Amino acid sequence: MEYIVLPDGSFRFDRPDAMAGFARARGIRLFGHALVWYAQTPDAFVGLDERRASFGQAYDRYITAVVGRYRGQAVGWDVVNEAVRDDGSALRDHLWSQRLGEIDHMVRAFHVAHAADPDVPLFINDYNLESNPAKLDQYQRLIERLLKAGAPLTGIGCQTHCNADLPSGALTRTINALARFGLQVHVSEMDVSLVRAGGWFVSREEKQAAQARLYAEAITAFAALPAAQQFAFTIWGVRDPESWLVRENRSDAPLLFDAQGRPKATFRAIETALRA
Repeated sequence: MEYIVLPDGSFRFDRPDAMAGFARARGIRLFGHALVWYAQTPDAFVGLDERRASFGQAYDRYITAVVGRYRGQAVGWDVVNEAVRDDGSALRDHLWSQRLGEIDHMVRAFHVAHAADPDVPLFINDYNLESNPAKLDQYQRLIERLLKAGAPLTGIGCQTHCNADLPSGALTRTINALARFGLQVHVSEMDVSLVRAGGWFVSREEKQAAQARLYAEAITAFAALPAAQQFAFTIWGVRDPESWLVRENRSDAPLLFDAQGRPKATFRAIETALRA
């Protein structure tokens, strides 16, 4: 949204089209992320002239334009992203919820996206579910509310941004908790930070070993789901220097490949887990 929606309410698709063309030319799967995110509030919506179009009409037009443009190519969409407060106490309050309703803006987005591409899986997506039980509980209650309201929600995203000190078993419990809805599950943005891990490790090597174990646990838990619920397992980046975490701290190394593109212990841990 922050790129596509221009201040006058028109849309620009040059860069999204370039990415879609790159994927199409190489047979790469294309996933849409994300249609509605609390942190994106384009000027065109903030200063909307209600005499020309209502807020709801502009909202629908945007979702329809984006999803419809990549109909038949996108294999899924994150329709609503990060709807739960960090502490898990409630849902976030933002422009979309204020103007269209706390739950109604989400239900509406799912229906409009479904109308634009009836065959594409539609996801909700959030983070810190494995490390914050209160947030995981709130997320599950939100999913229940959306389903009860008739939203065509077909998948659940678990971002899986972890720190190397995450206790063993937390990832498995989280993935299994989300799988109970019977919907498709997407481990959607996985990386494991070394720098953010607590200080009980004796050495960086111990952090790296714990990091590799978490990757192995995540892929093992995902692979144990019924095949119909295994949507995708996505790593949030390829080489370490390109990670958002390395932009925060240059000493971090959260991904599967190093700066030269060589596979790390994290890659080998996933490989071994998959072979098993």
